Amino acid sequence: MSKLYTLTLGTLLLAAGIVLGILLSRAGDAPLLDSAAAAADNANSGAPTHGKIRGWKKGRGWGWIWGPEDELGALNAMTDDTRRAALSLVKTGKSYDLGATYSRNSFKWPGHSPAEIITFRTPEGVKRQKDHDFTLPNVNPSGQAWHSCALFINDNVATQIDGLGHVTVGDDNHWYNGFKERDWGGNFGVRKCSASGIPPIINRCIMLDIAGLRKVNALPAHYGITPDDVDSACAAQGVEIQPGDIVLFRTGTMRFWGKDGADHVVLGEHDSAGITLPTAKYLVEQKGALAIGSDTSGLEVNPAPKGSNTFIPVHKYLLIEQGVHILEFHNLEELARDRVYEFCYVAMTNKIAGTTAGFTLRPVALK
Repeated sequence: MSKLYTLTLGTLLLAAGIVLGILLSRAGDAPLLDSAAAAADNANSGAPTHGKIRGWKKGRGWGWIWGPEDELGALNAMTDDTRRAALSLVKTGKSYDLGATYSRNSFKWPGHSPAEIITFRTPEGVKRQKDHDFTLPNVNPSGQAWHSCALFINDNVATQIDGLGHVTVGDDNHWYNGFKERDWGGNFGVRKCSASGIPPIINRCIMLDIAGLRKVNALPAHYGITPDDVDSACAAQGVEIQPGDIVLFRTGTMRFWGKDGADHVVLGEHDSAGITLPTAKYLVEQKGALAIGSDTSGLEVNPAPKGSNTFIPVHKYLLIEQGVHILEFHNLEELARDRVYEFCYVAMTNKIAGTTAGFTLRPVALK
């Protein structure tokens, strides 16, 4: 009897363990909440999930899902796991400098102020001025001095990332997540969605060479990049856009940048090529793009297509409605030359409070 009892108890314990294991396994594979439920859950937890990519839902994209105080948008989806996966793409250690050299002569979008780089202190000026005791000959017999520069520069010039407070819409001038100018504007920059809060970006990136696809040095003026262009480029390059990827478009505009982007006429002509609103929606809602950029000053085709309700419909959709950052004036020429289409993208913004874009960046592609 005791042997039968022992056998029966052991069998029951084994069965219970199996059942518990199945239940735990199924719990880990629980179905996702629908968008409305996910939005409600996100307001409390700030950590929605969609497989391995937090927050993204096919057919919807991202949106205002991270809670009422969120200032990062889709970049919330970056995790230690996604960064580790991006870094695993680095096989040779080769780096590509994607930044453009900027000067007071450089081409820019006409809605931004010009820049001046002003020498504030010079070695001769320091010695003539004698306004610091520590520079005087009796305590500084070696004659040491310095250069320093004062910058008057816009926060939306050269290689950059548009912050989510960059553009506004409506009578209340609201930006991403419903932040309004009357509540969060200020004399010293925006007080919500400042570019200083953009975290370090380390992410898988896909570069689509549309100029190469069309077999031209640079796309013609006002060329609108379509979803068909996206699919054709992916097929030609043998790459696949995955949810959580950054996507960069090469139009060929940066081949004319030269030393510092001083040829405004030529740059201005090709700078008008870019993606259309349907393409932006395709990338975000069907492909799960985390951020989208190009080698132009504005990413989207210019002027806006007929029927648009704004002069920059792609900016309105990506920055305000979806919380997807825009990357601009990235130099993709070396990547195109070496046919590097998939890589680890790394970029960090200047931590200057109130800025509406991370400006004069020097992002790198690691392969």
